[in-house]
Amino acid sequence: MHALRKRLSRKLREIGVEEQAWPGRDDGFASLMYGGKEFAHFHSECELDIRLGKDVIKRERLSRLPDSTVHPDRSASSPWHEMRILADADVDEAVRLVRMAVERIGSGK
Repeated sequence: MHALRKRLSRKLREIGVEEQAWPGRDDGFASLMYGGKEFAHFHSECELDIRLGKDVIKRERLSRLPDSTVHPDRSASSPWHEMRILADADVDEAVRLVRMAVERIGSGK
């Protein structure tokens, strides 16, 4: 597992997020669960897709990956945000966004 992915996974466990690898896959794909609900998943060792909601994506001014290989045709109004984890700052940003997603789950949104 990539060092940044390990660091991110450890930080996510600290806030109660469970990571579930998919059987038979060795490409890094894994679901992220909170309270029994999937709200995000890793596409690979360094790509994370998080269901934040359209309002959060707009408020946070998050932009879609222009060179996405997994979701190249994703609608601009999608509630999902895809990001890459390539540096320590990306790990911190992913944790921040996951916390927002977890708060939404906790509030029933």
